[in-house]
Amino acid sequence: MIGLLQRVSEARVEIDGECVAAIGRGLLVLIGVERGDGSTEAARLLERLVSFRVFEDEAGRMNLDVREVGGALLLVPQFTLAADTAKGNRPGFSRAAEPAQGKALFDEVAAAARAQGIAVATGVFGATMRVALCNEGPATFWLQAAPQP
Repeated sequence: MIGLLQRVSEARVEIDGECVAAIGRGLLVLIGVERGDGSTEAARLLERLVSFRVFEDEAGRMNLDVREVGGALLLVPQFTLAADTAKGNRPGFSRAAEPAQGKALFDEVAAAARAQGIAVATGVFGATMRVALCNEGPATFWLQAAPQP
């Protein structure tokens, strides 16, 4: 599983001009599910997301995680993160999970984050969304929880 996270002061998702999800301070995380991913990868990705220290402490160092700053998560499904861009001018999507599996694992990550007491908002799987954000820093990080052989 792939998580592209951005530290934000605010972020929101709109569908057909209507805001369906929004957060203040926290992390906007675009999530891509690849073939072969399962519950183990979902749990590992969430563990990394919530413990990744990207918020500044009093000394200005990235030493705090989203929980320590009382931040929220805005999780947005994005299958294009699993695109194969190695050759040609058009991405291939054979590495992306089937939609049913992708949705199930995306929902699993969101539910597990909520179970930890983190405020979670989500985009809508399979919808055409507009994502707006104010990236603080900017700070953007790529995290991956790959299936273990």
